[in-house]
Amino acid sequence: MMLWLVAAYLVVSIAIGLIAATRVHNTQDYVNAGRNLPMAVVLAMVFATWFGAETVLGISATFLEEGFRGLISDPLGASACLVLFGLVFARPLYRLNLLTLGDFFRMRYNRTTELVLSICIVLSYLGWVAAQITALGLVFSLLSADAVSMNQGIMIGSAVILVYTLFGGMWSVAVTTFVQMIIIVLGLLYVTWLAGDMAGGFGPVISRAAAEGKFEFLPSLDLLDMVAWIAAFATMALGSIPQQDVFQRVNSSKSENIAVWATALGGVSYFFFAAVPLFLAYTANIIDPAMVERLMEQDSQLILPTLVLQYMPFYAQVIFFGALLSVIMSTASGTLLAPSVTFAENVLRGFIPDMKDRHFLWCTRVTITVFTALVAWYATRTDASIHHMVENAYRVTLAGAFVPLAAGLFWKRANNLGAALAIGLGLSTWILLELFVAEGDVEPQLYGLFASALGMLAGGLLGPRPAPHLQAGGRTAH
Repeated sequence: MMLWLVAAYLVVSIAIGLIAATRVHNTQDYVNAGRNLPMAVVLAMVFATWFGAETVLGISATFLEEGFRGLISDPLGASACLVLFGLVFARPLYRLNLLTLGDFFRMRYNRTTELVLSICIVLSYLGWVAAQITALGLVFSLLSADAVSMNQGIMIGSAVILVYTLFGGMWSVAVTTFVQMIIIVLGLLYVTWLAGDMAGGFGPVISRAAAEGKFEFLPSLDLLDMVAWIAAFATMALGSIPQQDVFQRVNSSKSENIAVWATALGGVSYFFFAAVPLFLAYTANIIDPAMVERLMEQDSQLILPTLVLQYMPFYAQVIFFGALLSVIMSTASGTLLAPSVTFAENVLRGFIPDMKDRHFLWCTRVTITVFTALVAWYATRTDASIHHMVENAYRVTLAGAFVPLAAGLFWKRANNLGAALAIGLGLSTWILLELFVAEGDVEPQLYGLFASALGMLAGGLLGPRPAPHLQAGGRTAH
């Protein structure tokens, strides 16, 4: 019965997405929803940027194992990223009226910078999208009592997300996400209220978690510990800023003020609402500690779904899994569209400069299909946890793309030499440390960030001062 209800929900989601697709008439509609989205819809989409499988299944499991200290990157770093993007980056980027961040790198620097950083951005999404469809596979396998295998669930979930993203682009992402966010908020609050009652009430649950030290998140006064804490925070807080999905959702806003405040408020909303699955996970530790101990050894990501299936009434199970599917699909659809648009606009179009609008749409849809197949293949091959896949997704953009973006927007001396040195030093430092240096207290991507900043500084001071050439108004010729 539960599986049939899930199937019906998926059909409804596809239908909503396909109805929204009727509003797509050109590239701007497909990529940025015609820059016509109101405050509530943009806020919902920004909130959904991070509130995905890793928040409900990934970081809740990490919280049980490590407490708040294991969540520095997400939700703390992820929330800071959205607030920072909204207050600092959204306004200048929105005024440029670009399709992608790759367009910015071309206009501010050159074609080579655009190509290299666009490929980095595309590759960073492999683990992020894979985390979402891995969670779908987990849900389908669990609800079918393993009649649907994990890999089969991944394939089914990939196909569902592909269908409405393929036809409707950002319009489908926006409309389905807005509906799904309502289900997520109401559904998770209701299930958490039930679980809190079973565990003895809100106050006792919080007190017990505090007594176990679960809320400690600041580093000790040890230098290496502080640097490791900063590295975990910076990977998400800064590494996620040069990401197409965040930019695309912000850039779909109807006005500049909506772009700024919907993003900042979305980050604040995410930080506070991320506490809901953490509380829910800790109630499981009180309600059935033996089950939690068993699943911590097997797969800690199964703790919340198992709690709901074993202890909640049927209608609460329907609400929880409806909310969980909404969480995953709203995040996956946007993060599937973003790298595909980047590849079509900043890689393919550069080699076919006279590409017509309808051909660009066709290329983008082909890219979405290929990227979905690649992500599904990767998800069936990796054994990384959902939280780990998401954390790893932003290392490449932190080491290679953050400094060229920030310097390009806010430092007049940023030039092509600086961009080349920032990318070359940042990526090579990160890759060499990842490959040849044993894992230490400081993450390799933080060294990459420092090397990137030094490269930009050296290039900007030693190279020629660039002529002002960035103007609002859209894409320039390649």
